[in-house]
Amino acid sequence: MGVYVVTGAASGMGRAAAEKLRERGHTVVGVDLRDAQVVADLSTPAGRRTAIDSVLAQVDGHLDGAILAAGVGPVPGADRPRLIFEVNYRGVVDLLDGWRSALARADEAKVVVFGSNSTTTTPLVPRRAIRALLAGDTERALRALRIFGGNAPSIAYGTSKIAVSHWVRRQATTARWAGAGIRLNALAPGAVLTPLLEKQLATPAEAKNIERFPVPIGGFGDPGDLAEWAVFMLSPAARFLCGSIVFVDGGSDAYFRADDWPRAVPLRKLPGYLWRFFGSGPR
Repeated sequence: MGVYVVTGAASGMGRAAAEKLRERGHTVVGVDLRDAQVVADLSTPAGRRTAIDSVLAQVDGHLDGAILAAGVGPVPGADRPRLIFEVNYRGVVDLLDGWRSALARADEAKVVVFGSNSTTTTPLVPRRAIRALLAGDTERALRALRIFGGNAPSIAYGTSKIAVSHWVRRQATTARWAGAGIRLNALAPGAVLTPLLEKQLATPAEAKNIERFPVPIGGFGDPGDLAEWAVFMLSPAARFLCGSIVFVDGGSDAYFRADDWPRAVPLRKLPGYLWRFFGSGPR
């Protein structure tokens, strides 16, 4: 049996994943604003530090895996973009950086980051905002969203999920992660009926957009189904999964972007591809 940490463990997909892990006999340390073994506010540096230190103390410095499911949605509000960036991006990368040594102690530790299909279905997300988040500059990322006015929360949400997905892809194959025996992957849900989505559905403008959003199989996803995917991605069967973004969204990503991925290596990227192919990369 393993020892796992789950953020966002008090509700939604995080809660469902924590319950399923416990049902299988694993030890789970939940992190959330309430009703969790570790109560911490991931929207602040101090809260993230509390989460890191408290979890490490409870697991005696050893983790077999982690599910990063905490997140906030794009409901209206002038301060919402900052909250989205702090929780959805910094609340993943800062915590994983703080827990990395504990994960490296395990034999093939596995990490599942909750992304979103908003990475491929939200138009007009500015690249400069994504680059700013990846560079650790939240203020610059926020400035890039000023032109969107009242739509900034939706763009911020897409930005945060693209940035965290890029971070997963960039880090997963490095010596610090794959080289340390840690499998780092992301799960990209679509519209799943969680408290976060219910809050959006209670906002008339948001509800209108959500209800018209194309889901080829129809309806909303179930938190328990997504939790099963997360638990599978922590299992021994996922040992060869590394740097992947797994879409579980009822077909929305394929509906909008059927021909965008996979794609052949473009000519402009050939030099970098060849450098990696013939260089001293991982084997």
